[in-house]
Amino acid sequence: MGGPGPGDNGRVIVLAATPIGNLGDASRRLIETLSNAEVVAAEDTRTAIHLMRALGVENRPRLIALHEHNEREKAGEIVELARASDVVVLTDAGMPAISDPGFPLVEAAAAAGVTVTAIPGPSAVLTALAVSGLPTDRFSFEGFLPRKQGDRLRVLGALADERRTMVFFESPHRLADSLGDLVTALGASRRVVVCRELTKLHEEVRRGSAAELAEWAAEGVRGEICLVVEGAPERVVDLAAGLVQVQALVADGTRLKEATADVAAATGLSRRDLYQAALAARPPRA
Repeated sequence: MGGPGPGDNGRVIVLAATPIGNLGDASRRLIETLSNAEVVAAEDTRTAIHLMRALGVENRPRLIALHEHNEREKAGEIVELARASDVVVLTDAGMPAISDPGFPLVEAAAAAGVTVTAIPGPSAVLTALAVSGLPTDRFSFEGFLPRKQGDRLRVLGALADERRTMVFFESPHRLADSLGDLVTALGASRRVVVCRELTKLHEEVRRGSAAELAEWAAEGVRGEICLVVEGAPERVVDLAAGLVQVQALVADGTRLKEATADVAAATGLSRRDLYQAALAARPPRA
């Protein structure tokens, strides 16, 4: 199977990354593995057949449907199959288990002592991050935003202070609404990059503020979408403002040492300076 790696009795589950748009991104190892596969668990078996034909793979392995509606009930069956034969896992595009079917299977395999390996390859998350022009040293992947606006605003509100660059998936018909909610939750000036149809013929990378891109998207956007969102700027808090936070915590019943430690951790201010300022601000005893 193209040397996916050692496993229990030589049998493994292979998470195989597939092209996210351009078939030329299929690795030689992916083609070799599919050419020798006996069992393929696929998000959509029709898509898997089409992919193998497009890659010139003549092999016709046993195909098992593994999608979001059945992956938990199928996980045990596939793990048992993997004790006798290597199982290749495919999603429609990209890496299995990353906002696609696969995680419950990997979880079950790990619990059962069955080895899981991967064939690295295309990833919409990393591709979008790399071309975004936003910081790449620290980032978080947040998957799809919720469909309902209230839920979406709660998720974005919880991320308002996230310092890392954030990557989201979004559907084209919800893009304008989600960008509008980004304006509400994170601010109109927060930098955002919309990556559309990555690696495909009509690939587009559009950069701007949340407000600018919300206005652009209102006209309608098509294709597969990744959103890359700038992390929150570092908050600059001076000692006086930090002291107010400490005093508020103490007024609510927190001990002074704990309050100064909490505010120091949140603001980067000196714990000692906060403590001394709080003592100095106390009214003199009668």
